[in-house]
Amino acid sequence: MLRRGGDSVAAVEAAVRVLEDNELFNAGKGAVFTADAGHELDASIMRGSDQAAGAVAGVRSVRNPISAARLVMDRTRHVLLAGDGADDFAARSGLPTVTQDYYWTQRRWDQLMEANAEERDGRAGRGGTTGAGAKGADSTKGTVGAVALDDRRHLAAATSTGGMTNKTPGRVGDSPLIGAGTYAKDGTVAASATGHGDVFIRGAATATIAHLMEYGRLGVAQAAHQVLIKQLPQLRGDGGVIALDAKRTFDAPHSSPGMLYGYLTRDGRIITKIFPSESPANE
Repeated sequence: MLRRGGDSVAAVEAAVRVLEDNELFNAGKGAVFTADAGHELDASIMRGSDQAAGAVAGVRSVRNPISAARLVMDRTRHVLLAGDGADDFAARSGLPTVTQDYYWTQRRWDQLMEANAEERDGRAGRGGTTGAGAKGADSTKGTVGAVALDDRRHLAAATSTGGMTNKTPGRVGDSPLIGAGTYAKDGTVAASATGHGDVFIRGAATATIAHLMEYGRLGVAQAAHQVLIKQLPQLRGDGGVIALDAKRTFDAPHSSPGMLYGYLTRDGRIITKIFPSESPANE
């Protein structure tokens, strides 16, 4: 899309849509289950040129939540729509709708059953707290995002997630919150985060990265490292971020053991990584 002259907003929306349609990720088709065995999805998008943003939270019938977020940004005076209002807005806007069984996958169902079993064990006196089982069930992994810089030097970022396995219905994490899960400002950075969303909200993760760069004059790698590796772990949460600055410098620090990410180089190579120490397998 960028090679055809498309802008960065269209590029990040298109990238996230592909990931939402792939059941391997905790977004769209592969979203995790809530405690009541349902699905509630969140997404946000931000345009760096004017810092316009759109987001949806707790949607239950939108095939591609990132496209609903884009429409909130482009067609309303609001930033965030939630619940039935967001679902109704997406349907009225002509986006494809689905029933809850569209999001169902065996893998995510098994994770819910495992989380429920671990919670029962905890209540029976074997330790643990609500949510600990969900963490063990790979609950916070799989959130998707994209960042881009187009030929007009405009930055954009987008994020989409199904949330946490076994989460309380109505819970909203960092992914649809501007400044927590998503942030973009031309001349500074585009960033998309994944991890323990409640901690990323408390730490204003992506906005803090941007502010360290803009006001603290740190580079993108320094700022992202400061937030992800030094600050957020002190709040007892791990995760990662993909961040791209106005000079096309990319970084992807994470305090979790691994994070799936990839990037496109100027000469057209696609580089993918999981662990910090690994050399790119395709480089």
